[in-house]
Amino acid sequence: MTSKNTTPARTQGGSALAQPIDFSPGRIAALLGLLVLGALVGGAGALAQGGWFPGGLLLALLGAAGAFHGGARLTGGRAGAVAPAVGWLVVVVLLTTSRPEGDLLFGAGLGSYLFLLGGMAAAVICATIGLPGQPPVSGARLGK
Repeated sequence: MTSKNTTPARTQGGSALAQPIDFSPGRIAALLGLLVLGALVGGAGALAQGGWFPGGLLLALLGAAGAFHGGARLTGGRAGAVAPAVGWLVVVVLLTTSRPEGDLLFGAGLGSYLFLLGGMAAAVICATIGLPGQPPVSGARLGK
């Protein structure tokens, strides 16, 4: 007699890297929405951090960290933190380049560097901290 393991792969123990990736249309739409949200937060943060130096910088970094952590909580995984981080990083890097006319959005000051490095640190922290997982589902009912 052989017994088949009928539990889904997600309920089995093991590394998160060994779990299958869910490519459902809803998940892809959520990740694309988070990518756009990260881009918007990056653009707004770039403007706010320079406009109101101490408060704007703190507001921009809190907004970025909130988007990264909220994305991870929304999707229940690290991809939810990486998607807004990629959008944020692309917009911020594009805004740091100078134009042929000499215009640039970021000045060479402490606030700009703190925004860039602080946002990247928040993205890395939110993407690497593991979310608390659910315990494996047992086939037996509790209390019986």
